[in-house]
Amino acid sequence: MSLTAKQTIESGKAILGIEFGSTRIKAVLIDEENKPIAQGSHTWENQLVDGLWTYSVEAIWYGLQDCYADLRKNVNDLYDTEIEVLSAIGFSAMMHGYMAFDKNEKILVPFRTWRNTNTGQAAATLSELFVYNIPLRWSISHLYQAILNNEEHVKDIDFLTTLAGYVHWQVTGSKVLGIGDASGMIPINPETKNYSTEMVDKFDKLVAPKGFNWKLSDILPKVLLAGENAGFLTPEGAKKLDVSGHLKAGIPVCPPEGDAGTGMVATNAVRQRTGNVSAGTSSFSMIVLEKDLSKPYEMIDMVTTPDGSLVAMVHCNNCTSDLNAWVNLFKEYQELMGIPVDMNEIYSKLYNHALTGSTDCGGLISYNYISGEPITGMEEGRPLFVRSANDKFNLANFMRAHLHASVGVLKIGNDILFNEEKIRVDRITGHGGLFKTKGVGQRILAAAINSPISVMETAGEGGAWGMALLGSYLVNNDKKLSLEDYLEEVVFAGNTGEEIAPTKEDVAGFNTYIENYKACLCIEEAAVNCKK
Repeated sequence: MSLTAKQTIESGKAILGIEFGSTRIKAVLIDEENKPIAQGSHTWENQLVDGLWTYSVEAIWYGLQDCYADLRKNVNDLYDTEIEVLSAIGFSAMMHGYMAFDKNEKILVPFRTWRNTNTGQAAATLSELFVYNIPLRWSISHLYQAILNNEEHVKDIDFLTTLAGYVHWQVTGSKVLGIGDASGMIPINPETKNYSTEMVDKFDKLVAPKGFNWKLSDILPKVLLAGENAGFLTPEGAKKLDVSGHLKAGIPVCPPEGDAGTGMVATNAVRQRTGNVSAGTSSFSMIVLEKDLSKPYEMIDMVTTPDGSLVAMVHCNNCTSDLNAWVNLFKEYQELMGIPVDMNEIYSKLYNHALTGSTDCGGLISYNYISGEPITGMEEGRPLFVRSANDKFNLANFMRAHLHASVGVLKIGNDILFNEEKIRVDRITGHGGLFKTKGVGQRILAAAINSPISVMETAGEGGAWGMALLGSYLVNNDKKLSLEDYLEEVVFAGNTGEEIAPTKEDVAGFNTYIENYKACLCIEEAAVNCKK
């Protein structure tokens, strides 16, 4: 007989996943059947300090503790009990970036997040050296840019990690990283399931004239696969997580992962020939490959699943932020007219009305660039709405243009995979805010990448739930299943969600839209170059 949620918590069989997102830290507690039974969250924002996007160490720990306290409150409110022991814990966070520490565990410079695009020179040099696309946001780009800038702190680096790796290290004492997150630091060799020794050697030779007393392999975290032992919560770690003192030490902690990996897990997309699209503040698609691409592409990052399969990732800095800003404008108008506001209704009405518009948006174009967009070569953001006098300017086309824009850059990257590399995919699952209004974002994305898109109810649980599932895989995998089989057979049990296939008309319309979009990028470029 299965335990009640309260019995699960009191018997120490619940599993906790925590994910540090860009705007929210979220905690999800799951039962032995992998179902969420409680959650907590903390809202935070990055800061622009000395021209670089960062979160302070104090904000990281305050955010984690406040998120956990919110989870405790939720457990208390729902079940009138306290969390004392857990079966497993897992931490995940936004990938990439730069957290460098000296031998005394002191952070040498403020955390540099994935949003920073100041690493162009380093990324270009390393991409050429490695014959491999090295994106601006990868940890190795940040490290080499700091070296090119002759930053004083580099000589003192003792450990370099990501946000998830940092939190895991501080609560377990283990300097490790899940392979998915590690693949956003420097390239992984899919055969050895470890950092590419060839590229590590090339980097060491490149920086040898600087005379640093470290080699790259000395300062990187150890790479672990999903299901491997990554350490246990220490007494100090328990206090750092739960300031109330109720949580006990000794809990197994699974390998820390990046948000891309937890998104793959939460959408059951770790098997080869599956993929997922995350569409929220930023967007990215992840397609799990059967074999390596024929050549490197600047628009496509190569990362891995949490169990080490190669993944082609198209990452876009912008997705729904500009779209949300326009929806808020309609909300303001509604308030001005004295009409009660229900945001779910506003989104539903506007999104569904968009589907009545022309499939090519009547010639209207939107550039949703709140921040720079590397795929289209824009260093800064300039949100821009473009139309000519002869375009069909109405509300349906206006809203549809913004929905198309939210996945437009994503389409440009994925067209390479499907049209040039002839990648085959059996299933793509969508998750994130774009899909909250049932059926609309799904239909737009299906048209953009000319592929059926599934959305599962559970996908809304997000990365924290995906991280909890990795914790479950660590401690509850009695049959020793592979991660893909564990998700397929134990967690999702055949549930593939609701699927929407693209129509010929929608695909043709989106293709026309994207050709207009690419042809008019010079307008966006001019806006970026025009400083105000």
